[in-house]
Amino acid sequence: MLNAKALIGTHDVLFVVFDTLRYDVAQAEHRAGRTPTLSSMLPAGGWELRHTPASFTYAAHHAFFAGFLPTPASPGPHPRLFATSFPGSESTGEHTAVFDAPDIVRGFSRAGYHTICIGGVGFFNPASPLGRVLPSYFEEAHFSAELGVTDPASTKHQVDLAIARLGAPPASKRVFLFVNVSALHQPNYFYLEGATTDSIESHAAALRYVDPHLRRLVDALRERAPTLCILSSDHGTAYGEDGHIGHRHAHPVVWNVPYAELVLPRLAETRLRDPHLLEAREPSR
Repeated sequence: MLNAKALIGTHDVLFVVFDTLRYDVAQAEHRAGRTPTLSSMLPAGGWELRHTPASFTYAAHHAFFAGFLPTPASPGPHPRLFATSFPGSESTGEHTAVFDAPDIVRGFSRAGYHTICIGGVGFFNPASPLGRVLPSYFEEAHFSAELGVTDPASTKHQVDLAIARLGAPPASKRVFLFVNVSALHQPNYFYLEGATTDSIESHAAALRYVDPHLRRLVDALRERAPTLCILSSDHGTAYGEDGHIGHRHAHPVVWNVPYAELVLPRLAETRLRDPHLLEAREPSR
């Protein structure tokens, strides 16, 4: 695990959640060389297999924002990157960044960070009281139809907005940027030519659509500051396995998620090395 405690205050933080992204799909696309941006950010073995704390977006993000990121699949206990202080925690280690706050987002804010949420799926849509819960943690939260699941260009719009908002605070101000990537979530059939219904193939095609847009976000972050990055899914989703469709159930394709944590060096400090330029953490064994 990275020493998150030592990075707070000097590094920006990027937390990208690829909503519903399956581990098997992410790893297959990596091994086939079809996600070059993401692959450049991963260790040689690719994505780390982890277990999500919840089977759907709302519950998973409550856990994430409390510091409970997906858990390594190997036996634990496993120390966490981030935690909020509470008595009896058994997963807070010497390298854990611990915040005296009800959630890590407000913890980062109290540590001097400007917090930004780029919403994606409906649980970040402030049109309803429920949709305002998670965005309310942030100093700045964004949602619109063009960022959501029904717009085939959603990731482009999300990255455009994220880059614009990264340029708003002064360079000396550290930023915690959260992006909920909506493209993997149903409907995703429009990413696969000729498809009229969602499938595991269109799910993979959606990830291929997302990948080049992330390069623009990585480049913008590297221009600004060194960045601690967390890349993860919140849960997977089923496309007929054992009769299951969708998520919010306990099938392994839902509970197994891809995960990576790494440090992006600032561009002025080190030039891009292709393809594995980044300080990626080796997966837990």
